[in-house]
Amino acid sequence: MQLMKVDPRALKDNPDNTRQSKSTPQADALLLATIKAVGVIQPPVIFPEAGGNGYVIEAGHRRTRMAVAAGLEEIDVIVVEAANDNGAMRSMIENIAREPLNPVDQWRGIERLVALGWSEEAIAVALALPVRQIRKLRLLANVLPSMLDQMAKGDMPNEQQLRTIAAASSEEQKEVWKAHKPKKGDTAAWWQIANGLSKTRMYARDASFGDDLRLAYGIEWSEDLFGPADQDNRYTTNVEAFLGAQQEWMASNLPKKGAIVEVNNWGQPDLPKKAERVYGKPGKGDCTAMYLDREGKVQSVHYRMPEVRKSAGQTGTAADGTEEASDEAAVAGKTRPDVTQKGFDMIGDFRTDALHEALARAPIEDDMLMALLVMAFAGTNVRVDSGANDTMFGLRRFQRHAARIYSADGRLSVDMDSVRVAARSVLIDVLSCRRGMSNSGVVSRIAGEAIGAEGFLPNMGTEDFLLCLSRQALETAAKEANLQPRARVRETRAALVDHFTSTEATFVHPAALFAPDPKDIADLLKHRDCFDEENAPVEEAMGDIGGDAQPDARNDADASDAQDLDHGDPDADAVTTNDDPSSDEETAYAIAAE
Repeated sequence: MQLMKVDPRALKDNPDNTRQSKSTPQADALLLATIKAVGVIQPPVIFPEAGGNGYVIEAGHRRTRMAVAAGLEEIDVIVVEAANDNGAMRSMIENIAREPLNPVDQWRGIERLVALGWSEEAIAVALALPVRQIRKLRLLANVLPSMLDQMAKGDMPNEQQLRTIAAASSEEQKEVWKAHKPKKGDTAAWWQIANGLSKTRMYARDASFGDDLRLAYGIEWSEDLFGPADQDNRYTTNVEAFLGAQQEWMASNLPKKGAIVEVNNWGQPDLPKKAERVYGKPGKGDCTAMYLDREGKVQSVHYRMPEVRKSAGQTGTAADGTEEASDEAAVAGKTRPDVTQKGFDMIGDFRTDALHEALARAPIEDDMLMALLVMAFAGTNVRVDSGANDTMFGLRRFQRHAARIYSADGRLSVDMDSVRVAARSVLIDVLSCRRGMSNSGVVSRIAGEAIGAEGFLPNMGTEDFLLCLSRQALETAAKEANLQPRARVRETRAALVDHFTSTEATFVHPAALFAPDPKDIADLLKHRDCFDEENAPVEEAMGDIGGDAQPDARNDADASDAQDLDHGDPDADAVTTNDDPSSDEETAYAIAAE
């Protein structure tokens, strides 16, 4: 090492210089002013070129450039021996010890050192940085080059945003960058870019299952190098598989008097009815409820069921049996459903399409068609503007169906072909099995079963639908298809897809059938009893009035028919209670009866 004076214009730039990004004009102006005032305080470091034709700058490129700009003829320099890495490590250390490097330049310098044979551990020791920080910087290799160029200009995202961007695939980054690429001179909206690339992460530290279930569900862990160093930062974005493994672990490790419960809209466990949550130390007779919180972590709470009172006259074995049955019902665990919520959404679409196709194509007798038409208006998705009350039902689209049964001259047509087409069209518009506001309730299931809509259901042995089935449901489907269930869920699913594709067999999940739940039928029949009770006083009053005003059997029949037709009409009482009805009223009743 020696000190000498040289012309700064004769020095050559080092191609392996760590700092490749241009400095800001403000920083250059400040350095130029100090050099003009007091000269170059810290001499640049140079080394002789391999051929002996000159000197190469190892440290002090900005000082040399500003000395030339200041018009200095000579500057002091320190001459050192050339390193075998062309000064790459020295340049890296020198720049890190001074002004912090742009993260992109740090990454580029680390990649050059790795290419020269430096290991991550050796780089970390030389730079006095954790190995984790070195690996974090190397994640920039996963960032889109156009994004790196934007970052090299000093427009850097925060650590959370950079973590999300680096974890995304190159194709996803291209799509999002194309949508949010900033204009020339503007800064990038990194928060929008990160939101477009963000995915729900389920962390290994929250997993209760072991490697056996992880392999069975095909879960692969990725390392989050931006997370806290003292935590297990492995994660997966396969949320369905993670939750499925957690559910299976809970089912396998359910304690005695334990139950798997769902969570409500506030993330709290939905305990059985009349259950009292125990916040202190649980007693011997208390039950345990296990559930998954919003982060997918297994949680448990304790609750207590009220004591079952023994009925009078029920003693001994009968009373004990009742208490045991009640106790078993209280802790009956909810296993993971065979079909996910998304699967039920797909089933609703399948049912609705099959029902509509059956209503359009299947042979339906006229009496069945009229009965379905009446029943369709009892669906939970029907809204009509009614004059009898303030309830709103109906849509304008029903007017086009009514127009079909009118002739060209504006008269009501009784052509059965037109009536059948209009009835089928109305039924298609009204009946729906889709989940949500358009669901018709049990009446759509009844109609589908009545007209054989199950024959129009599509093949559900597809990848999209089988992804919505649990492991148990997939194994059951495999056994029904004479296939041996595989060790992994995805292998069983792939075997089922291949089977239904190659054999052209049709798979319909039992949950997709139209057969209604008997409980729903019972609830529907309750409305019939309510209707009879509400209208019994009206029918009795109408019968008494008709008995006072009928001179013969024919008038009795006419009055009875009119009463049935005007049932529920607020004006019916006023008409029938008139002792001397006018001829116009009698004619109206006769026409109505006919």
